Amino acid sequence: MKTHATVALAMLAGFGFGAVAVQSLHAQAKPRVYYVTEIDVTDPVGFAKEYLPIVQPIIKAHGGRFVAVGGVAGGGRIVAIEGAPPASRVAVLTWDSFEQLEAHKSSADFKKARAIGEKYATFRSFAIEGLPN
Repeated sequence: MKTHATVALAMLAGFGFGAVAVQSLHAQAKPRVYYVTEIDVTDPVGFAKEYLPIVQPIIKAHGGRFVAVGGVAGGGRIVAIEGAPPASRVAVLTWDSFEQLEAHKSSADFKKARAIGEKYATFRSFAIEGLPN
């Protein structure tokens, strides 16, 4: 009987230590980085046909995830709440860290894709660190 009690107590202690470890790992997690870009699209057809099919897989390959896309060339609605609406297209993406975002922005494949995109649009972008969970 003592053996069963000892095993049960050891299992409970292990579960407790595991729960504490998981909590501390979650507390140490870095907040996500949100990348917001306003895009003034001058040629929606060229933008949609030549730029988007190239850049979207590059973003995903570098760990970026789309949160929201609005405006011309296949996006949802953009609704101005205060002031004038932003450019003709807005995208919100997220990365796990600023380092991951910077690696994406400095990659040769992204720079090549952006050169194509600049034929059809002008870009204004910024990144913000999310709040801790």
